[in-house]
Amino acid sequence: MSDIFVITGPSGVGKGSLIAALREHRPELQLSISATTRAPRLYEEDAVAYYFLSDAEFDRRLAAGEFIEHANYAGHRYGTLRGELERRTRAGTPVMLELEVQGARQVRDAIPGAVLVFIAPPSLDVLRQRLQARGTEAEATIAERLAVAETELAAREEFPFVIVNDVLDDAVRELEALYLSQRDGAGPAR
Repeated sequence: MSDIFVITGPSGVGKGSLIAALREHRPELQLSISATTRAPRLYEEDAVAYYFLSDAEFDRRLAAGEFIEHANYAGHRYGTLRGELERRTRAGTPVMLELEVQGARQVRDAIPGAVLVFIAPPSLDVLRQRLQARGTEAEATIAERLAVAETELAAREEFPFVIVNDVLDDAVRELEALYLSQRDGAGPAR
């Protein structure tokens, strides 16, 4: 049985959409809120989407050992606050972390019982289209995210579970079945 579920994969693969849809079916599953040094997007609220931190505050918390994982991604830093995760798991609440590959590797090393799920796109071209359709980043940022995505896609074999997000509803059903089997301890821990 596991209370920590890590969803990873390249930017734009649909991790957030999958998690949101899963949480509609499984409201007991909470999403851990990450910290970041990037500026909020128009629709993002502090302490809801992310904890938006200055570089100095991120450095202070990092030096104090407050992160269970942290990573640099696309020119910004991201991390999961240890207290955020521990508060929820101590209460017996299953928690899902949405992380880039660097952070997922750190959680794998720090929490051996965590369930690690890699979300893959059907192809790199589909990923490019999804990033462009979001309309949240400049073309140069998209190109940078795609370059990182190629490296991250090569890492998919490091993760015990892989779900290809081609048709969202199918991927949500697969993720929900995996969540239930791992939460209840009925499925194989690959």
